[in-house]
Amino acid sequence: MVTAALFLVSTVAAGLGAVMLRLPPLVGFLVAGFALHAAGVAEPDYLETVADLGVTLLLFGIGLKLDFKTLLRKEVWLTTVAHLVVSVAIAMGFLGLLAVIGFSMLDGDGLGVLALLGLALSFSSTVFVVKVLDGRSDQSALYGRIAIGVLVMQDLIAVVFLSVASEHPPSPWAFALVLLIPGAWLLRKVWSKVGHGELQALFGVAVALGPGYALFDAVGLKGDLGALVMGMLLAGHPAATELSRNLFTLKELLLVGFFVSIGFSGELTWQAATIGLLLLLMLPLQGIVTAGLLRLMRLRKRTAILSGLVLANYSEFGLIVVAVGSQTGLLQDEWLVVLAVAVAASFVLSSAINTRGNEYAMALARRFPSKPNEWLHPEERLIDVSGAEALVLGMGRVGRGAVRQLREDYGMNVVGVEHDPARVAQLRSEGFTVVQADATDIEFWARVRSAGAVKLAILAMPFHAANLIALSQLRASGFEGTVAAVARYDDDVAELERHGADAVFHLYGTAGLALADEAAEAALGYTAAERMRDEQAGRREPSEPLAEPLAEPLAEASSGPPTELDEAR
Repeated sequence: MVTAALFLVSTVAAGLGAVMLRLPPLVGFLVAGFALHAAGVAEPDYLETVADLGVTLLLFGIGLKLDFKTLLRKEVWLTTVAHLVVSVAIAMGFLGLLAVIGFSMLDGDGLGVLALLGLALSFSSTVFVVKVLDGRSDQSALYGRIAIGVLVMQDLIAVVFLSVASEHPPSPWAFALVLLIPGAWLLRKVWSKVGHGELQALFGVAVALGPGYALFDAVGLKGDLGALVMGMLLAGHPAATELSRNLFTLKELLLVGFFVSIGFSGELTWQAATIGLLLLLMLPLQGIVTAGLLRLMRLRKRTAILSGLVLANYSEFGLIVVAVGSQTGLLQDEWLVVLAVAVAASFVLSSAINTRGNEYAMALARRFPSKPNEWLHPEERLIDVSGAEALVLGMGRVGRGAVRQLREDYGMNVVGVEHDPARVAQLRSEGFTVVQADATDIEFWARVRSAGAVKLAILAMPFHAANLIALSQLRASGFEGTVAAVARYDDDVAELERHGADAVFHLYGTAGLALADEAAEAALGYTAAERMRDEQAGRREPSEPLAEPLAEPLAEASSGPPTELDEAR
């Protein structure tokens, strides 16, 4: 317990230090691992188990949200293959240059060794990228789906390599894993019976570790891959989103062990540290390759650049590939330390860049010529919001409620904006008017401004960072209408107000108002219809959470002088 306490205190302190420097806390976790190792603290036996559990649950969660058809998209599989080939070539050339300069670790290494190292350096980190996308609520955005698809394809390539290079190839029983497909039907039935709360979370962990990790590991395949496959087989269940949310905190805590464990990969030497840091020079080239490939596939500049930025890092799978090469005698043991330094340093660099990824993507996009709308991928073309009087950004429960109230109680023409294609299809089938778009995209806001009729925007996305970015882009585009937003915490409310939100709704605070109305109706027999009638007759002040803030700006918009947006219409 003393060792555990030391690790926990050191990790929390390092994570807090990173946050104070405006870096993601995982940067501090990496530093904590290297610092503890350098101080001579022994790695606890359970640290590797904790790290494996975190990665397993991470991949299971990815599977729950992954549409298998994504892997068949040209921009996913072709980008993965082309990026792999180009990245290996870049790495071989760069490592060859280091050999010429005189680094002794590279003396006498043939093309085969350089190619193996190039393969290890061609992978991007699934753990890191998914954490970045989670922080932005962008897993369902087009660039997020492409990035995850590329990562899954890379993981599959790594698994194939490990299976071929391992001294223990997969068992013939691996073919029996196809029975998991009909078995998933039974698991879905069981899932529907477990209810909510801790039992559902326990069910998810059991599936990820049982038929997922354990079965695949038993037949000689990577257990992590099994967790991903089980998640994919169960994706689409009505409770998939709820389960993913229930496992989120547990997964995040366990992944701390993964980041700390990187620092214990081996003894750090000056030569290994120098080569590891020099390898960072290849990341810009790899990012450019990714962005260039996606641009050739007719994606917009911003989408291609964001994908390139988020994938510009090295992977934990690279460590595994090098470890296998070391065990088989193909590589020196010191290369494992080199890769550990490169992976950790790439996380630090990529964290700093992706913290402001949207800003960098837009700044870079302005430097390159645009393409006609017809040239773009169908999912990237301009969208039509003409005629809309209000936009609701984020069509979760809060967004859907806002659309219903604006449409039914105020008679407004409302368009919802959502970047998750599955949710867009579902909402359209339910009668909502929804467009698929990314509300944090400056080009989207330029199109909104040209629509002319929009007087109200409601930011109802589930993550504060996404609402804040959307608010900044909206104001930067010249939108002069009313902007309302939702927030969970008091400091988030204050930040949104500082950035120009006209009304901010504290979700927990407004929930109390709605609860009081419902309770009064139940106790006094005062129905919603009667309340609405009294409000319209002026005998009662509006009490719905959105009614009062919306009434005033709508009245001003309808009776005041024409605005710039009205004239543009």
